[in-house]
Amino acid sequence: MRKFIITALAALVSLAAFAAAKPKICSVSSPDGQINVKVTIADDIRYDVVSHGETLMAGNKVAMKLRNCTLGEKPVLKSSKVTKVSETVTPDFKLKFAEVENNYSLLTLSFKGGYKILWRVYDDGLAYRFSTAIPGEIEVMEEVAEFNLASVNSVTGQITEDFETACEEPYSTVKVAGLENQLWEMPLLAAYDNQKILFSEFDLEDYPGLFVRSAGKGVLTAAHPHSPLSFDDTVDDRWVKFLETSDWIAKTSGTRDFPWRYMLITQEDGRLAENRMPMRLAPEARIDFSWVNRGQTTWDWLNGIPYGPGVDFVGGINLQTYKYFTDFAAKNGVKYILIDEGWALNTENPYVTNPQVNLPELISYADSKGIGVILWLPWLTVEKNMDKMFETFENWGIKGTKIDFMNRQDQWMVDYYERVAAEAAKHHIFVDFHGAFHPSGLEYRYPNVLTFEGVRGLEFCANCQPDNSIYHPYLRNAVGPMDFTPGMMVCCQPERYKGGRPETPAVGTKAAQLAQIVAFETGLQMLADNPCRYDVYPDCRDFMCGVPVDWDDTKVLAGEFGAYYVVAKRSGDTWYIAGLNNSTARNLTVDLSCLAPGKTWKMISFSDGYKADSIAMDYRCNSSTLESGSKLEIHMARNGGYAARLEISE
Repeated sequence: MRKFIITALAALVSLAAFAAAKPKICSVSSPDGQINVKVTIADDIRYDVVSHGETLMAGNKVAMKLRNCTLGEKPVLKSSKVTKVSETVTPDFKLKFAEVENNYSLLTLSFKGGYKILWRVYDDGLAYRFSTAIPGEIEVMEEVAEFNLASVNSVTGQITEDFETACEEPYSTVKVAGLENQLWEMPLLAAYDNQKILFSEFDLEDYPGLFVRSAGKGVLTAAHPHSPLSFDDTVDDRWVKFLETSDWIAKTSGTRDFPWRYMLITQEDGRLAENRMPMRLAPEARIDFSWVNRGQTTWDWLNGIPYGPGVDFVGGINLQTYKYFTDFAAKNGVKYILIDEGWALNTENPYVTNPQVNLPELISYADSKGIGVILWLPWLTVEKNMDKMFETFENWGIKGTKIDFMNRQDQWMVDYYERVAAEAAKHHIFVDFHGAFHPSGLEYRYPNVLTFEGVRGLEFCANCQPDNSIYHPYLRNAVGPMDFTPGMMVCCQPERYKGGRPETPAVGTKAAQLAQIVAFETGLQMLADNPCRYDVYPDCRDFMCGVPVDWDDTKVLAGEFGAYYVVAKRSGDTWYIAGLNNSTARNLTVDLSCLAPGKTWKMISFSDGYKADSIAMDYRCNSSTLESGSKLEIHMARNGGYAARLEISE
């Protein structure tokens, strides 16, 4: 009898265990029903993504390992809720659009243990995040975020050797068979036969930036840098040596929302460049930013020495040179001049300025012309002087700072960005982060953050190739503002490249340089050449200096990932068109149905000349009229481009 009872009890326990282990399935679909996310809750939490009938990802595991427990291990689901959201978002700044639709299905999964996972599913992608309500402080040891790319062909992005990177590596495309242990930065693109997924993150705060490591067979897994507990900051003016590193990736409040992991899914390459996810996921601004004035700036680092018949002084890092830049800015509607390294006697002391520059006189002179001054600084100098530097700059009349060489995205450094943005905002100073990681929400919390580098831009000279830059609209610039520093007036094809600072040319055609001013999005667009060069080409100068940085609408007219890109952008009633090309010449016909109907349009255009394939300086500037609904014929030379402005004819 006793044996029977024990056996029966064992059977009951087994049945109970079987019942407990039975997976719970929670599904949510996009408003149009074309994208479905199926979350399976069993011993762990996994999800599948089906888009337009194709399984793009299967069995993606999500979890968060804390010091004493793992959120997502043997999860106990308390509730599951699906709600529908339909609204229009008005971004605080118009990087791409004045308005964005924000329509999605929201799946909220609440678990025992004080945590939730929220899923937003859009018609063009999805995003998920952890949200916790755990008392006190927690230590996050690891975040588990798997991306099992079911039938992917290739992955394109930036591969880095380690976590200390300025995110300036060239793009690499790796076939699925070659995905073995590379460390990838965000953003990242996975290509299937008929669809693509753009991966990135948003609302990053008090947490390290996301990398992924390829583990073979199309599997990518999250990887995060650990924070330094102490470092030696006496090495030089911009580098530190880690002395002790934490065993956690984040020490943070137990009650918080963690960053969004988002995936833009598209069947058309052009939709990548129209990415609306950042605007939809954006946090609220934490400052009054009515004083922030976005626009263009001159820049002296690449081509800072004026020369020619109109220059009656010895150019260099001196007052006469920067007055020359100021006069150019005032004459051409450019809002700022940026002074790079050299304005201070010592880069480690931001309070003692170079007497050759005579900064007080220069600031007064620029102010009299309505021009603001921006100063470059290494990040470590800012860190050591955070308590009074921005206040001092405000008293001097400085409008902005360019902060450089962070080259990390561990939690300490992510917090540094936040502290800089907040302290600068207190003193009405805007920030350009150079040597930076990808935009991931800080620019929305603090709209005085105008732009980020984290890209292989023109400062790489001969190593900034159009075959690489053509990816920017689809990848790096797709996720937020980008400081590429375009606008060079001396151009050459790659086999003829010669030169360097302070007479730097650009690889690619002159028409492509004009196009980059329109195509590449940023809150602070830099004119990378010298005023003396711009004045030799007044048609190019006048076009570039008139290009806004805020856009009411953005429409990709034609594009192929890694090959070419043609976009139309509207500011008020004026449209601009930009075309960029890789190293294969091509002819395109694009539809201009985006233009307001029933109107006649005046167009000024810049196209590659007949010899631009060999002589990159060859361009044509033409004026013409066309009707709404017209089709536009565009020829782009190898490494070429096209730029145009269209205004309603009175």
